[in-house]
Amino acid sequence: MGELSNPHDKFFKEAFTQPGAAAEFLRHYLPADVAALLDLTEPRLVKDSFVDETLQEQFADLLYEVRLLDGHDAYIYVLFEHKSYADPLVAFQVLRYMVRVWDYGLRQRARLWPIVPVVVYHGATRWSVAADLHSLFDLPAALQPSVPNYRYWLCDLSAYSDAEIAGTAAAGVGLLLMKYIFRPDLRERLPDVLALWQTMAQQETALGYLEALLRYVATAAEGITAEEVRAAVEKLTPQGGGIMTTIAQQWMRLGEQRGEQRGEQRGEQRGEQRGEQRGLRQGLLTGIRLGLKLKFGAEGAALLPEVYRIEDVALLQALQDGIEVASTPEELRRIYQQTN
Repeated sequence: MGELSNPHDKFFKEAFTQPGAAAEFLRHYLPADVAALLDLTEPRLVKDSFVDETLQEQFADLLYEVRLLDGHDAYIYVLFEHKSYADPLVAFQVLRYMVRVWDYGLRQRARLWPIVPVVVYHGATRWSVAADLHSLFDLPAALQPSVPNYRYWLCDLSAYSDAEIAGTAAAGVGLLLMKYIFRPDLRERLPDVLALWQTMAQQETALGYLEALLRYVATAAEGITAEEVRAAVEKLTPQGGGIMTTIAQQWMRLGEQRGEQRGEQRGEQRGEQRGEQRGLRQGLLTGIRLGLKLKFGAEGAALLPEVYRIEDVALLQALQDGIEVASTPEELRRIYQQTN
């Protein structure tokens, strides 16, 4: 599978490859009688992807190899469904991926292993699709033996309370954020997500995971501003420090990306380069504005009237880069005053 372009896909993979996240998820969300059969001390991530290339914009898949407690092996297949609606054909789609996994097992180990398919869903409404393959057919009783059947295990995050999700820290951080990513009350819930992240802050990967959390909010959430994220972080860690710089960087990069996209669209539509430049300038200004406010507060915002007068895109880029390393607003002012 190539580079994922959907922010939900990217975040799912980052969340579920955190240390201990897969084991916690499988232990907590699989049926108890199934989880009791599995040795979940160290699930092994299989690097191959089994999603059909034509569906890569819809699904992100993860496959874990685990050992049964009786010494046998089994595959645990975790499939992420990121749409905000219940897809009636998921049972068929997952079956296609299961066949690919069995082909993989035959190539690698010359044997077939059982697969436990899990669909993780975080849409805005409850999942309403039957979880077995036979439900897709109008089958007379006499034909049922001729059509294969299986059942996937569904994890619909809307069906779990925040407390239940938070009970699995490594997995729960990502799951809790995914639960609210489409919802207008994300701004109220974000402090709970960050507080849960803090419980794993001693891990070596914690800071990188924080960046993934912030990037996901920046690229996928609607109706939440950088200032609201800043407030949530400050509530958790009043001193801010490097965390605040991380937020500024994420929002600046998002602003630049959106500016580039708008510029490309305008340039293509008009056949002119100035559309791209105008869009890039606007994106840089958006990122700089957010970066100044996040890192320096009111002192940083005081520079904005001067910054808005800058037309040179290269100078704005230098100014944006400077926010990451500058320790005072005055250092940033010197960047553009030198050219005047």
